[in-house]
Amino acid sequence: MKDFAGKIAVITGGGTGMGRELARQLVAEGCNVAMCDVSAEAMAETKRLCQEQRLPQGLRVTTHIADVSVEDQLTRFRDELIEQQATDKIHLLFNNAGIGGGGSLFTNSREQWERTFGICWGGVYLGVRTFLPLLLKADEGHIVNTSSVNGFWASVGMGVAHTAYSAAKFAVKGFTEALINDLRLNAPHIKCSVVMPGHIGTSIISNSRKIQTGSETDQLSANEILSTRQRLNGMGIDTAPMSDDDIQAIALERARTFREEAPTTAAAAAKIILDGVKEGRWRILVGDDAHRLDQRVRQNPEHAYDGEFYQDFAKEVGWRLG
Repeated sequence: MKDFAGKIAVITGGGTGMGRELARQLVAEGCNVAMCDVSAEAMAETKRLCQEQRLPQGLRVTTHIADVSVEDQLTRFRDELIEQQATDKIHLLFNNAGIGGGGSLFTNSREQWERTFGICWGGVYLGVRTFLPLLLKADEGHIVNTSSVNGFWASVGMGVAHTAYSAAKFAVKGFTEALINDLRLNAPHIKCSVVMPGHIGTSIISNSRKIQTGSETDQLSANEILSTRQRLNGMGIDTAPMSDDDIQAIALERARTFREEAPTTAAAAAKIILDGVKEGRWRILVGDDAHRLDQRVRQNPEHAYDGEFYQDFAKEVGWRLG
């Protein structure tokens, strides 16, 4: 798919981060966009930013509330899209929605673990299931599934459990690779790509917390303060002298630096993804850190989960430890 003008794209998680930037860049190329998110306010801002670009006459940007882990909500999104975009087909499907949290089988609840897994993996699987009939009706199509560097390296450091997110992202990677041949056999006009970003400047930390806890406030609960202390202690940081206010400040600063000091912006990531689609690449690494980590894991897989591996790599690419 060499250009996106006149095409129709579906984007999950379109309210913030890479989803927002994908929408803006697609619209700038003349592509119709239907996005979903759990936040109507966030999508309204994305739509406003898209409309600031002086949309070509007749170009459609529609917003839809949907939790991608719930099939009935995705089905409703699809039906609304058909009506509001006045179409029975789409050309691009970006299964982009994702959250973190619930990383441990031991220190997190089953509900937290399965919430992360359900969105990060289930949202991709259900997204393909739901929108495949509309892709089949198009003359060409492309499915873009967002995995992560945690889809080939299941860690964010030795002091933090990361099982739910990593398991989901490994599943997305394997599913997309398997789709390559499935599509060749049964729908050769549809291509697919797996996206594996490194550290991208988004609000995933704060957004994930809101979804996991159902809280719109930045104030951590007693349980969140305790889990933050456990995470810091696991990283070798003694939190005994720290007050709860100190822990709260550390959590807020972590979310800020993750968003504002990332080596790759969400806008740059979206451009890399769209360029990859145009080039027909099935494997799209996003960020220099992603490329370097991929190379390191391939060169030394037996030691990929040693403490020294992470510490050396983090220093090399400028990741903040923890």
